[in-house]
This record gives sequence, C-alpha cells and structure tokens, in this order.
Amino acid sequence: MIYANYTYKFDQHRGKAVILVQFKFDKTLKDELRSRFPSAKWSATKKSWYLPDLPSVRKALQLPLKTAVEGKVIKINPANRQAFLLMHEQLKLKKYSPNTVRQYLSEFKHLLTLLKDFPVDKLSPKRLKDYFLYCVEKEGMAERKLNGKINAIKFYYEQVLHQPKMFFDIPRPKKPQKLPKTLSKREVKRIFSETSNPKHLLALQLAYGMGLRVSEVVNLKVSDIDSDRMMVHVQGAKGKKDRYVPLPVTLLPLLKSYYIEFKPETYLFEGQYGGQYSKASVQNIFKTAMRKAGIEKRIGIHGLRHSYATHLLESGADMRFIQELLGHNSIKTTQVYTKVTPRSLSKIQSPLDAL
Repeated sequence: MIYANYTYKFDQHRGKAVILVQFKFDKTLKDELRSRFPSAKWSATKKSWYLPDLPSVRKALQLPLKTAVEGKVIKINPANRQAFLLMHEQLKLKKYSPNTVRQYLSEFKHLLTLLKDFPVDKLSPKRLKDYFLYCVEKEGMAERKLNGKINAIKFYYEQVLHQPKMFFDIPRPKKPQKLPKTLSKREVKRIFSETSNPKHLLALQLAYGMGLRVSEVVNLKVSDIDSDRMMVHVQGAKGKKDRYVPLPVTLLPLLKSYYIEFKPETYLFEGQYGGQYSKASVQNIFKTAMRKAGIEKRIGIHGLRHSYATHLLESGADMRFIQELLGHNSIKTTQVYTKVTPRSLSKIQSPLDAL
C-alpha cells in the first residue's frame, strides 16, 4: 500500500473520531486499503472511506499521534489557553506518568472551562475554595476525585507559578475506608471458562495468576518473559518501580502456543494494527466474561489482582512476600487483605460460643 496515493482527514462520524481516507476512485487502491485495513468502511454521508482514529491506526498510516492536549485546548477560552499549555509542559518536564498527565490536565481543564475569560492566575484563595465547594455541592463529586482535582490545581500554582505551598491551604476530604472487592476461586474459574479467545484468556490469566494491574498486563513485552527462570519482569509499574513475579507453571505452554499463533513483535499483547493493546480492550474482555459467567458483582478487572492477593493469603503465604509480589511500598497497603480473608476471620471465636 503506497500511502502517497491517499489523503487523510480527521473527522467525527456517528459520534466517534475517525480518519477519512480519500483517493481518486481506483479499484486497485480500494482493494489495497481493504486488504491492509479490513475494518475500513464506506460512509455515504461523508462520501469517503474511514478508519477508527486510534493510535495504532495513525502509526500504521504514518500520521502524527494525538497529544494529550489535542482537542482540549481549543475548547478553553483564549485567556487561559497559555496556562493549560504551561501546565502540560511542566508535567512533561517533571516526567509524570501518562495517566497522571491525563488526569491533571482533565481536572485543570474543568476549572478553566468554568472560568471562561477570567484569568486563572488571578484567582484568590477564597474563590478557589468556592470552586471546590461547588464541585462537592453542585456536581456531587466523590472524595477520591476531589482529592485528585486538588492535587492537579495545587500542581499548577506551586510547580508552574512557583507560589508558596501555604497559599494552597485547602482542607482535604477524608478518603472512605473501602475494602477490596474480590472473587472466589470458583468465580475466577467460571470467568476463564467463558473466555474462548486464547488471547483474551491469556490476558485475564496473567492478571490473576501474577496479580498484575491492567496497565502492567498491556505493558508486558515479549522480552519480559524469562521462561528459563520462570519469572516475568514487570517494568515501569505504578510509582515507576520494576519488580519480578513468578510465572505460573500452567501458563508456560499457553504462552508458547499463543506466541506461535499470534506472533507478537514487541508487546506481548498487540492490537489489530500492531502496537500496544489498550487497557480498555482488556477491561471489556473482563466485563464480557463476567456477564457470560453470570456473576453480578460490581467489580472491575482490578478485582483479579485483589483476588490473587486474597487467595495467596488464604493459602498461607507470608504477608511480606505478598507485598513484594504486588509492588506495594508499605505493608499497611497489603494488610487490608486480612480484612476480607476468611482464613483470618475464622480464627475469631464469638463470645456466644464461649458461654
């Protein structure tokens, strides 16, 4: 496929971002497009072929990738666009993770959108507090999201404008002490049995079998699998920390057959057009499997990681060992699993039984 024969335009179609692929009608060019991209579709309203606007598609078409600010800065009033761009620049200089960059920019954009043409640099501490109160009372914002918003705006005033930390004296809401949501071993088995696609099944089994976050699953590279030592190198995890986790023996033959069938080049899980598999895809795989298995618990794919830790604790694994496997900084984070483990609770005798 010679890309010079086609022109591309970014557009919206049926509420989704698409890439219009336009060319002078030629059956050979049309066949080449559909051969290279089987998902290419014709739009009668656009009078053009189109593809989903995904990073992997842009890369395959040799188009510039979307940046974190693309499509956002244009919606901000000109009075505050420079502040948004400076925020993005400083986040990159500080080498914050892509997830944190996206979250901080999103929270900051919310404030700038409400301000309209009022300069964010001229906000007083009182008006900032009023803004946070508005988020709680008018928008019903939960504690965790509000804390994230405070962190984002605090970053702008302290790290971009270099104002004193005492300037931003905002009371922090207490985080609710919620217990991790887990699945039983029987439920995990049902989820696996309802996942017939070998690629999808392997992704879920790695998440549970090694206690991985969904971001860690999609970040795994072929070179991270050490079958000789039966270890997997988890790189650049939360907090930019690396760790090694044991590779379950039962997964080795599945990994080998998967590699032969799918032939991944760099990442263990790659998308239809190459490149890294998306987190949303793995999350949707889990949701589909939950529905097919008839499990009605309100739990996301992170529940597989919680279940891994809980089942290890139930089998008698040492708490420090579990902490290392999960990559927790503090043992206190790991100890929360004792509150949902029957093995620990079963040792408690009711006073009624002692009468």
